[in-house]
Amino acid sequence: MPRLVSVLTENWTMTDPRDLRGIVRMAQEAEDAGFDMVMVSDHVLLGPSAGSAGRMANPRDYAMPGNQDPLTAWPSNIVLLSAIAQATSRIRIGAIALIAPLRHPLVLAHDLAALDLLSEGRLVIQPTVSWHRDEYDAIGVDFTRRGRILDEQLQVMKAAWQASPASFHGEHFDFDEVYLEPKPWTPAGPAMWFGGERVHPKVVERLIAYGSGFHPVGRVDADDIDRLRELLRAAGRSTADFEMVGGTRVEFPSDDACAPLPQALQEIPRQVELGFTTFCIKPSIFIDDRAAHRSFCDEVVRRVAALTQ
Repeated sequence: MPRLVSVLTENWTMTDPRDLRGIVRMAQEAEDAGFDMVMVSDHVLLGPSAGSAGRMANPRDYAMPGNQDPLTAWPSNIVLLSAIAQATSRIRIGAIALIAPLRHPLVLAHDLAALDLLSEGRLVIQPTVSWHRDEYDAIGVDFTRRGRILDEQLQVMKAAWQASPASFHGEHFDFDEVYLEPKPWTPAGPAMWFGGERVHPKVVERLIAYGSGFHPVGRVDADDIDRLRELLRAAGRSTADFEMVGGTRVEFPSDDACAPLPQALQEIPRQVELGFTTFCIKPSIFIDDRAAHRSFCDEVVRRVAALTQ
């Protein structure tokens, strides 16, 4: 049976964006139904260019670069996942994605270590650089250097999680003999996924150095996976070393209607053939009624089991 991940943010057509306790209850319902993980994505803020590529025609669709209303709610994923960690016992909790360059890596390492401890090792994070220049400009981080900043942050967090005292001397961060306590659940820290819109060598480099899972954005095809396998093979690795994370993309029947679940799930067997093991499902793509969420989770589990037997 493939692992199932519920996408808990971006569900504002079926829930009030101020009802964060309701999101926690959705996580409990997903756990009870047999989902393996819930995920919460990330923005600190949005600027005027958030919808520069044209806002999504159907508000139930996935938020993607340039298709968002600047008023879209993005609650703090670390805070929200902390509540979910306390309210659940088995299900993994995912900060997918986490725009790391918007935070100092020692502060981020401190928060993530506490969240990993609170969840008893159930935390998964996907550090990313994201796409929204307005967000970087408002916080005062150089958008053009975000990739180099992330690479240093990954080194800083690894060092701070594994030993005390820790020191680091880089282009963007520099410190001597800091004691970051308490440490995460394990010395390696939270599990990390990496991904992007393309199978880029830099993404694969981070995956090999720090990652446990590959999570691309959008629909993947055999050429993408062949490219990934080629890059991993050159480093002496294979896709079998990583959790392969896919999902569903849909055709809405109209701009004011939900998508049919059975057709969307037909994508899963194709991705299983490509080597994917874990699949993300966003509830509000398929239902508008919050009260139907628990039965929706049960239906997803039942249908996916039947499709992949």
